[in-house]
Amino acid sequence: MNTSFSPGSLTNTRRLLEIVARLRDPERGCPWDREQNFESLSPYLLEEAYEVRDAIERQNTHDLQEELGDLLLQIAFHSRIAEEQGLFDFDAVAAEICAKLVRRHPHVFGDLRYETNQQRVRAWEVAKAEERRKKPQAGRSALDGIASALPALMFAAKMQQRASRHGFDWPEAAPVFDKVEEELEELREAYQSGDQANIREELGDLLFVTVNLARHLGVEPENALHHASRKFERRFRYIEQQVAEQGRQLDECALQELDALWEEAKIVLKPAS
Repeated sequence: MNTSFSPGSLTNTRRLLEIVARLRDPERGCPWDREQNFESLSPYLLEEAYEVRDAIERQNTHDLQEELGDLLLQIAFHSRIAEEQGLFDFDAVAAEICAKLVRRHPHVFGDLRYETNQQRVRAWEVAKAEERRKKPQAGRSALDGIASALPALMFAAKMQQRASRHGFDWPEAAPVFDKVEEELEELREAYQSGDQANIREELGDLLFVTVNLARHLGVEPENALHHASRKFERRFRYIEQQVAEQGRQLDECALQELDALWEEAKIVLKPAS
């Protein structure tokens, strides 16, 4: 694979960093850009990452290029703020990830060879665990290093994966189905009690074990829920369209009518096999 870079790409990278520095200039910069910090920018960082994902799902490469640029801006912006505070700069960020990639791929950048993909994955996890142990205040828990700001489903899945590597896991999916049914029954009992705090706790337990079931079934729960939400969106938009063509509003329709349109949408919008 060709990993060379054109001179223009480096020029554009430098230009991006120069533009960000100018935006942050205390005297000539933009007032809004000057007042930003790590915390104020973090929502934009998450937003841009999700917009990249959206462009990928839509298979729109033009938008993907634009959204990746927006995400790169956030990285450059955070790096500039860190540089101003004497912490690190963009080059140090790039150097860190370069070193990590080389370190984690001895089969590519060294002489090591793996016989199976399982060996490669295991070596990757061992390398990550060693990196965590070397970090300050690391090693207190197998769950150290998992970002709590992750989306809840992803956070739950990563904790469960980490615990599983240390033997705390069901051996197969069958008992997890039983646990889902158990948690659903406990949620039903909480609902009947009317205790809102208990309902929230039991609902959380049900969601957590559902994530565990997804993991045992080889399904990424965040993607599964996102897919289900987009499917709901397509079907609901179909209902809106059908009702609008009748010159009516949704709230003018009986629930039975909307349910019938929902079933119709399931047939009309069913992906071709």
